[in-house]
Amino acid sequence: MAKISKRMKNVKGLVDKQKVYTLDEAIKLAKETSTTKFDSTVELSFNLNIDPRKADQQIRGALVLPAGTGKTQKVLVLTNTKVKEAQDAGADFVGGEELITKIQKENWFEFDVIVATPEMMAKLGAIGKVLGPKGLMPNPKTGTVTMDVAKAIDEIKKGKIEFRADKEGNIHTIIGKASFTAEQLKENFTTILNEMRRVKPQTVKGDYIINTTISTTMGPGIKVEIN
Repeated sequence: MAKISKRMKNVKGLVDKQKVYTLDEAIKLAKETSTTKFDSTVELSFNLNIDPRKADQQIRGALVLPAGTGKTQKVLVLTNTKVKEAQDAGADFVGGEELITKIQKENWFEFDVIVATPEMMAKLGAIGKVLGPKGLMPNPKTGTVTMDVAKAIDEIKKGKIEFRADKEGNIHTIIGKASFTAEQLKENFTTILNEMRRVKPQTVKGDYIINTTISTTMGPGIKVEIN
């Protein structure tokens, strides 16, 4: 069993695991319990009352965080038809089949997000098993399969995030960095929460959001009251 450092014991001691904190209290605690030497990511988790095995309860989507993510995303655009548009919009890498081959043969992953125009999707199928587990497969539902590559790149650079429920009905995403102001974190949190409520499946009965927790990198989970 890994030994818990004195610092981690002190940090965990600040959080009452049984208590559900107000959003303001939770954000304040998250910032206080971020003690890494680097700028920690502030993470957000929802435990939802859904059954992802049912087609109408498979929650997936994307949205732009108003305060951004605190991270600059490197964007790869795969296209044969929108090369100049992608380059002009600030894509970090632009190409076609040659870049798919590079990913396949050289295990090349010097990017964070893939945007693809529709004609590339059949070719991307060859590396779907590689991209899927990494969460990199483009999808129309998240706006990463599109002919409007300029808009897609702009949204990603401004702080677009994707979310997807896992097989246990949990969604894990981010709301920024520990260096963000409390207001920035609160704004991002509220934006995501509103989106979660908007995409609630009509077939869900009873409470939809069971638990909501925020934490920082290597920090303890803090339960958040959302009502």
